[in-house]
Amino acid sequence: MNRIALTRRGAIMGAAGAVSTLGMPAVVRAQQAFRTYPFTLGVAAGDADAEGFVIWTRLAPEPLARYGGMPMAPITVQWEVAEDEGFDRVVANGETLARPELGHSVHVELADLKADRVYWYRFQCGRERSMSGRVRTLPMADSDVASLRFGVAGCQNYEDGLYTAWGHLAEEDPAFVFHYGDYIYEGGGSTIHRGWNGRPLPFVRSHTGQKIYSLDDYRQRYAEYKMDQDLQAAHAAAGFYMTFDDHEIENNWVGDRDQQGTPPETFLLRRAAALQAWYEHMPVRRSALPIRGGIQIYRRAQVGNLIDLHLLDTRQFRSDQPCDDGFEPRCPGWSDERAQVLGKAQEDWLFRNLKQGTARWNALAQQVMVMPINRQLGSDDTPIRNMDSWGGYDAARERLLARLSGLGNAIVLTGDEHQNYAGTLRRDAGEGEAVGVEFVSTSISSGGDGSAIRPGTDRIMRQNPYVKYMNDQRGYLLCDVTPDRWEARFRTLDYVTRAGAPVVTARTATVERGVAALHMS
Repeated sequence: MNRIALTRRGAIMGAAGAVSTLGMPAVVRAQQAFRTYPFTLGVAAGDADAEGFVIWTRLAPEPLARYGGMPMAPITVQWEVAEDEGFDRVVANGETLARPELGHSVHVELADLKADRVYWYRFQCGRERSMSGRVRTLPMADSDVASLRFGVAGCQNYEDGLYTAWGHLAEEDPAFVFHYGDYIYEGGGSTIHRGWNGRPLPFVRSHTGQKIYSLDDYRQRYAEYKMDQDLQAAHAAAGFYMTFDDHEIENNWVGDRDQQGTPPETFLLRRAAALQAWYEHMPVRRSALPIRGGIQIYRRAQVGNLIDLHLLDTRQFRSDQPCDDGFEPRCPGWSDERAQVLGKAQEDWLFRNLKQGTARWNALAQQVMVMPINRQLGSDDTPIRNMDSWGGYDAARERLLARLSGLGNAIVLTGDEHQNYAGTLRRDAGEGEAVGVEFVSTSISSGGDGSAIRPGTDRIMRQNPYVKYMNDQRGYLLCDVTPDRWEARFRTLDYVTRAGAPVVTARTATVERGVAALHMS
């Protein structure tokens, strides 16, 4: 057994230091020496505003072992933030506690920094120092911003493929990355994994353990994902705005319900464990610390006067999917006037933001597709929609689109589909007024290698003329925004089941401010 990775002398010295400086004899001070490197899960930053951001790490010398190989005691961790990569100009430093109750994760919130500035950060515990990370503060909310580049990515099933796309995104110099969710997948380890068409995918790598339910299970799964070097490189290259979708807990869950018919009071226990593990592993603020089994993740980021970024939660407050979920033909439930996607409180919050905002662009950063696409591929003319998207919630979708009407600057950023889409958002189930544009970013790895065109794409586009682009490769979305123009590049890879795939721009979509229309090149 070598899970207690502290020397005896270091632990004694640490305990003495805790008594004299903190008055907390249970705290192990940071003079200890680890037998193995404690920063195996890398570093991350996120939730930047004009004054600061959050920096994150987690001590885990044995990341897949129970408790990450850490003793059951708080451990002091030092941190520092600098204006230069060499840390010659340190502007903030201090120490904090990595507590066992939170898996020895560390969340430090920085404030009183300069706006629109790049900073570097790192951690130290005992004699061990973490890798350094890079993050940028936002411009002041009332400042003019001439241009901005940021990334959109998510859906990173560990078993389906390698994270080559994250390595490429790390080199794109984004100001930040919006992660739309599905950071982990909850299934048990298997050498057989199937794609969208039911066919086995090439074996790449397997999850450790069975399907996950407990807090320890979720912690181990996050550790397994976070050990990936390409994912660590992406987190170290830019700050993230994190949200979650379904697989952080269970496929297609909403509210207090899962797909398996688990009693709600039982599912909520699993949900609470999963949300705690999500918080422990994400660079998010203390306001997102789970309370009574729920979590606050919808929030707003103002990027100067250029972008008002509304980060949404389409899982916790949603009504149960109609017609038993899935892809269903003409389901009467999708017309339910009482059905919710955001829930009333979040919907009111968003609508107030849209009314009060003065930025050149409104970006709705969320998880599931808004366009109510008819996915019928057979000979039947009966429309089929994805009940786990806004397509299963006509009333909620039409309320949202009505609020976007007249803005002339609405961009919706979406994931979940494991495909790239670009389309115009139209009222009246896609047949009415154009009020915005939706970009759906494909997956990092989920779905395996894919192809430029999925069978049936031509029919989908004929049935849904507001859809202007579809693609079935892996990758990410790269947005370059100016006050009058939004350019979205669909960056794709030919394969993810083996290493070394180059990244290319498959297509580029542009939107001119004031006109809800797409131009593809």
